[in-house]
Amino acid sequence: MFAPEIYRQRRATLAASLPDSLILLLGNVDSPMNYTDNIFPFIQDSNFRYYFGLNEPGLAGLLDTANDSITLFGNEAEVADIVWTGPQPSLSERAASAGITQSQPYAQLKQRLATAQAAGIQVQYLAPYRGETILELAHLLGCDSTLVKAGFSTPLTQQVILQREIKSADEIKEMETVLAITRDVHHAAMRASQANVLEHQVVGLMEGIVRSHDLQLAYPSIFSRNGEVLHNHHHHQKLQKGDLVLNDTGATSSGGYASDITRTIPVGGKFSPRQRELYDTVLAMQTEAIAALKPGLPYLAAHKLAAKVMVESMSKLGFFNGNVDDIVESGAYAIAFPHGLGHQIGLDVHDMESLGENLVGYGDGVERSKLFGMGYLRLGKPLKAGMVITVEPGIYFIPALIATWKAESRHSDLINYAKFEEYQDFGGIRIEDNVLITETGSRILGPHIARTAAEVEAIMAAV
Repeated sequence: MFAPEIYRQRRATLAASLPDSLILLLGNVDSPMNYTDNIFPFIQDSNFRYYFGLNEPGLAGLLDTANDSITLFGNEAEVADIVWTGPQPSLSERAASAGITQSQPYAQLKQRLATAQAAGIQVQYLAPYRGETILELAHLLGCDSTLVKAGFSTPLTQQVILQREIKSADEIKEMETVLAITRDVHHAAMRASQANVLEHQVVGLMEGIVRSHDLQLAYPSIFSRNGEVLHNHHHHQKLQKGDLVLNDTGATSSGGYASDITRTIPVGGKFSPRQRELYDTVLAMQTEAIAALKPGLPYLAAHKLAAKVMVESMSKLGFFNGNVDDIVESGAYAIAFPHGLGHQIGLDVHDMESLGENLVGYGDGVERSKLFGMGYLRLGKPLKAGMVITVEPGIYFIPALIATWKAESRHSDLINYAKFEEYQDFGGIRIEDNVLITETGSRILGPHIARTAAEVEAIMAAV
């Protein structure tokens, strides 16, 4: 948790942007695994945490910008609670740690909102993404739960996005701290990725490193010899010499900030010539995209640049035919690169995505493409200094996609399907880093994580 003044300033900025407003920010509640007292690890709503810093369940914040008042609502620990959890800070103490002087029992929140509504004041809230939050908002606002999702405040959402997408020096420091741990995780995975090792053994090793720092993963690890499956969360296979293993794993800092790093590992310690030429292609895609990043550049343009680098290289290898720009603009390139170049990252691994992907990632004259592949780009709008984004190009050989497009004769003048079919057992490659947009360009955050083929091989040799 940052100093109280940081949260006071964040709330003051939000209040100044929405005068004469009543803003309700709900924290998350515990989520049971299979019965009430057996819960998943608690994850606070990132918007609540951004403005209040508190990482406990059952809290809500109310900003009355017309009267310049802020109230934290929650419950005091009772003796029955303390028996199980030990002594807890009082509600007023928790409020003070967030720079708040007013706190009230949670039960009083509903009446406070009802009084405001009776006076014709609209309660503004953000789009809920959890079922529990939808039901609680319906209860607090006295409306049907089916109306809650559509009733969120677009002006509030836009102001939250404007604030949260620009990271402060404190936030950058927090992200770089956890990236140092994530580096250790990835280097350990490289050393452990040997023939006859089970995928889940490496995943367990990585998670153990994260837990040894009293931290959690930012998302379930994607660690698989079937790297062509973009979000493959199965870890049951045995690694074989010659496999490529895609490892997409990140940790969350103690303050809730995510890291999101991907590396591709040759089992046995050496890339084959066929693997190396495509690995170097993905590395060139990432390197050239990062070099182009700067304030004002639409991220859609960076995505197209990465696709162009890929097509130029893969055309020389016989995968594509024709004009490079035509292949990119038609969407034919997406047979090998079917996802977006990256997304914002911060308190969420896909930062603020719960607020609405188009609201967060588009606008400013940039609309989401309708093309397969390019349409999956989560961030297309112009970049700003202070944004932190992922840059994660990849090349994948997905048998079902190749077969479907070939049967449809899709882009048959641009795609050499016979060449793609030769690589159907190849798998996938992705390289991902977290990048800060600076005033003049960009820089990769955190300590260096082995990225070139030679660097990966060197880490694997040091077993």
